[in-house]
Amino acid sequence: MSARLLIGLGLSGLFVTAGLVSLLWTPHDVANLNIAAKFAPASAEYLLGTDHFGRDILSMIMVGARTSIAVALLAVGIGMLGGVPLGLLAAAARGSLLDDVVMRFNDMVFAFPALLIAIMITAIVGPSAVNAIVAIGIFNIPVFARLVRAGALPLWTLDFVLSARVSGKGAARISVQHILPNLTNLLIVQGTIQFSLGILAEAGLSFVGLGAQPPTASWGRMMAESQTMISFAPHLALIPGLAILLTVLGLNLTGDGLRDALDPKSRSGSQQGSGRAEL
Repeated sequence: MSARLLIGLGLSGLFVTAGLVSLLWTPHDVANLNIAAKFAPASAEYLLGTDHFGRDILSMIMVGARTSIAVALLAVGIGMLGGVPLGLLAAAARGSLLDDVVMRFNDMVFAFPALLIAIMITAIVGPSAVNAIVAIGIFNIPVFARLVRAGALPLWTLDFVLSARVSGKGAARISVQHILPNLTNLLIVQGTIQFSLGILAEAGLSFVGLGAQPPTASWGRMMAESQTMISFAPHLALIPGLAILLTVLGLNLTGDGLRDALDPKSRSGSQQGSGRAEL
């Protein structure tokens, strides 16, 4: 196991653990306001201090981790559920009108970033974490569709697929039984990357008020609320910002490590590169 993968798993695992623990316990209730204790410094009672409402920052970071992880995980799930079948369909119908329609649909979705999709949804039903999940999930669909199509096209020319076609299997059955299992590694790596991007997107949507709403804690909203106090209480913005940075860094390192571990070509290529450098 590479050092990158170990560091990535350690960083991302830290915040995943914090989010899971917050389901059962936090040092303080994030919904309780204690104005008398506002801007309290770090102490045994408040390990990271309190904010302008007297809420425990550590507890909010833990609950914010739960919010970000839940939104990003569900958004990646939506992206896979919608994108993988579309990618398999486009690859099976390569060169046909159906393939062209699917890919032009992906291009159309790509034209609307997650933030713009969230704004459109919010204009109809209002801001919420659910709307953030839907917006990020819709944006993930063409990502997985393009990935699956690009990975599946070369597989359709290989002998084991030709043998399956000769045996009488249809395109749908071949896609599910033979093509999809060979794309698992690609999906795992891309899913990890999209998971990190989902956390960034959730923070961005919450920052502009389109994500999780009070009293649910969110890293993005913590940063938004601290804007006017950054001159005398910079830790209110630095702590959630650092949480976002370390989580996304950990997930990206995990994705890179998984790619090296699951893709022999990538691993051998990097080893050859290091050998040339030594020469």
